[in-house]
Order: sequence, then structure tokens, then C-alpha cells
Amino acid sequence: MATTEVSTVILPRAPQGEFRNEPFTDFSRHENAHAMRDALRRVGDMLGHEYELIIGGERLRTEGKIISRNPARPEQVVGVHQKAGAEHADKAIHAALQAFDSWQYTSAEERASLLLNAAHIIRERKHEFSAWMVYEVGKNWAEADADTGETIDFLEFYAREALRLSRATTPIQLPGERDELLYIPLGVGAVIPPWNFPFAIMAGMTAAAIVTGNTVVLKPSSDSPTIAARFVEALEEAGMPGGVVNFCPGSGATFGNAIVAHPKTRFIAFTGSKEVGLDINERAAKAQPGQIWIKRTILEMGGKDSIIVSADADLDQAVSGVVASAFGFSGQKCSACSRAIVEEPIYDIFVERLREAVSKLTVGDPVENPNMGPVVNEGALKTMRQYIETGKTEGRLVAGGNLIQTPEKGYFLEPTVFADVPPDARISQEEIFGPVLAVLKAHDFDHALSIANNTEFGLTGAVYSHDRTSLGKARQQFRVGNLYFNRKCTGAMVGAHPFGGFNMSGTDSKAGGPDYLLLFTQAKSVAERLA
Repeated sequence: MATTEVSTVILPRAPQGEFRNEPFTDFSRHENAHAMRDALRRVGDMLGHEYELIIGGERLRTEGKIISRNPARPEQVVGVHQKAGAEHADKAIHAALQAFDSWQYTSAEERASLLLNAAHIIRERKHEFSAWMVYEVGKNWAEADADTGETIDFLEFYAREALRLSRATTPIQLPGERDELLYIPLGVGAVIPPWNFPFAIMAGMTAAAIVTGNTVVLKPSSDSPTIAARFVEALEEAGMPGGVVNFCPGSGATFGNAIVAHPKTRFIAFTGSKEVGLDINERAAKAQPGQIWIKRTILEMGGKDSIIVSADADLDQAVSGVVASAFGFSGQKCSACSRAIVEEPIYDIFVERLREAVSKLTVGDPVENPNMGPVVNEGALKTMRQYIETGKTEGRLVAGGNLIQTPEKGYFLEPTVFADVPPDARISQEEIFGPVLAVLKAHDFDHALSIANNTEFGLTGAVYSHDRTSLGKARQQFRVGNLYFNRKCTGAMVGAHPFGGFNMSGTDSKAGGPDYLLLFTQAKSVAERLA
């Protein structure tokens, strides 16, 4: 797999002080912009290399291939990957089982040190990792930098959390006993991440699993296997033993289903669509011959997220927050604002201000750092265009709605806004996962809140208002896992905003929070009578 020689980091690392979020890079500074351009040039010279499967530390090649392409320039190959099939599932699971025999007994300090070593490696080559995402999934510089920063945060945060968990105690000690509460690993897990946060979510789920003593089979998205390969390379450089993470790109319908259904799979960590998440949940619930446990599913699925704009809101803040939430990374976030619910007294002026702000967004090749890059692939673009045609029958087209033609035939779409959309319209209810925003009119705050709660999802939401009564009502009644006041509904920060949603948005796993590692462990109570 590796295109550069890797070496093991010799010295183990310990956490340095309290956790602090990795700072964002200010690309308005000349030296930072120069460093990013240099990284893009260096990574550009590495595009097109071939990567192997890694099973039990062994590199393997397959006849079938997965070709990762630059969505801004589809003829440009980012990486060539082996395609794991159903026949590789048993081999990968048993390699992980073999590694689990020893990895489960390594100390929490050693496992945490692996994550901290990897965080150090990634921080030292931060722009290089970001550049891979610019090419592979079309993130602009700021979006890619935030993704890399969140990866570092997950590694640093989960390392500290694992150490905290290893020191857990029972609430009381009975007289004459030594009472312990141990959080032990589950076993072998399937980690199935998405393409839209191809570094942070992929690395976060993997890191949480292995730092608690589990081993995993990692099946990255077929749209973003290269950044996952680079992460596994960093783990190896940091000192990870073979078999702890088994790198297996492959089809969800064949390899993915096989590892989910395998009787030796103990848990599945998944982030992606509602449809796939529900299918995984159903497959995992069916006990297989030889299976001796109930499989655990850790699922983060879709969203249809709303921002409520009250009549008393600061319009500048509200417009800015809606635009950033709706069109950051071309709306390809489960947390993206896809519905702006605006109170009637300011509705018309809000729509006009929104139209003006959207008209100023730039769209283009993310190497050049516009506001928006391409959408991820041709299939996604086709789906978004179908929703836009539907939207023309359900609302009033205010901005966008057109393809952007480029000589490289990239997958570019204008940021699109529909106004006067009914709450039960398809574009009000169904996850589009692209730069398409519906604006809905509410009579008052109570009406706005009822509209915000009228979908099957419950991931993120925001309220722009300075009325404490309204904010208090939203705090109690807005049914989402992540709620924000007077700020955008995207950009959850590790530690500050544990992330996960309600209803069809998943199991509310709260990634980046103090409870997350518990999902990858089982509690064991040990009581010893003292002489």
C-alpha cells in the first residue's frame, strides 16, 4: 500500500496537559497559504498510486479495483485500490480476532500512546493530509483543514478519555471488600465510515475502537479510500501492530454486508445514510450460527436540519449562519441546514438578503480555494438535479438551480435556494445532501418550532433569537441531538459539542463526548472479599 517508506515511532507519548482543540489555519496569512499550495503540489505528484489491502499486516492485491477520482476533474485518478469481496471478509475478521488476543490486554497507556503518536504525525503533515481531501472529495482549504483538525482532536481526546476510563471506580466500596468496575473491549468491530468527513469520522470511529482494546476491519467509502489508506499508514508509522486495523475497501453490498453479518463481528460503527444504517441494524440483529452475543450497532445516519430565524433575530448573523450551514462543503453534511424557517414579519427581507449573500458565493476547483467545490460524484449530482426539478413545482426558485460546466467536466452545481416551500413538501422532508436550501414561512415562534420538529430526523438545529423565552422553549422542545443558539448548525467541536442525533438520525452516539468510548466497551464488576 505505502508509496513512501514508513518507520516506527520509538518513543511512546503521554498526553501533554488538558485537551485543547486543534486551531484552525488562517489561510489569509501568506505563509499559511504558501504552505497549503506547496502541499497541494506535493500531493499532486503522488496522485494515481496503487494501494493494497492490509489484512493482518499483510499486503494483498485483488483482480477487482476501486478507482478514486477527483470530482472536480473526474479524469484525474487520486488512487487505485484493491476491491475486497465477500471472500475476504472471513480472512479479515480472523486476522482481527488473532490480533485481539493480545491487543485486548495491552495497557490503556500503550493504546493511548498509539493515538497520540498518530496525532503528532498528522499534525506535523497537516496540510498534506488536507490536500488529499481537496483532491479526493472536493473540499476547499478551510473545510479540509477543519477535517484534519478534527481528526487530531479525536485522537487526542479519545487517548485522554481511554486513560480516564481505565481509572473508573465503583460509586462505593463495601466494608471488607475491594470493589472494581472494569471497562473491557468488545472484540472485533466493523468500521464503515462516510466520504463526506473522510478523515475525521473514519479516524474517530477507528480510534475509539482500538484505544479501548478492540480490533477492527475498516471498510472506507469507495469515494474516499485514499485518505483512509494514508491514515492507516500513519497508524503503522505510529507503532500499530499488524491486524489491529485491517484496511479493506470494498463494495457495501458484498464485503460490507459480509462483515456486518459475520458471527465473529461484535459491533458495527457506521456513519452514512438512513437507508444503509437501517439495513445494517437489521442485519446485525439477526443472530448467525455460532454467534454468542447480541451485536452492538453505533449508527450516525441522516438529517433534515432546520435553522429557525425569529423576528427579533440579528439579520446579518442569521443570513451568514444559514449560508455557512447550507452551503459549506456544498451542503454535503448530515448537519447541514437544509431548511430555514423564518418568522413572517421578517420573511421577505430575509429571503432577499439571503439571495444577495448566495449570489456572492464562488464555485470552482477546490485547489483554487473557492467557497464551494464540486459535489462528490455523478450519481449524487443527478439526484440533486432531480430534487431541484421537484423543488420548482413545490416552491419559488430564488437562486441557483443550474449546473456549472467546466472543461474538465467536474460535478459542479450552483448553490440553490427555494422560497415559499410548504412544510410537507418533498424538499422539506427528504435529505438531499447537496447545496439545496428550502425557506419556509412561520406565523410565529411556536409555529416555527412545530415545523422544525415535523421530520423523521433529529440531528442538528439552530435558533437565531434574543428572546430568552423562545430560547428556553427551544431548549426543551426542539428535538435534535445538537442544538445551537445564534450560531450556525454545523461545525461541532470535539469535547464541546458531543455529536449525534435522535430518531432516524441514528443512535445518538455522541462522538467526541465523555460517553462515546463506553459504546466500544462492556462493563465488568469485580468484588474481592478481603481477609
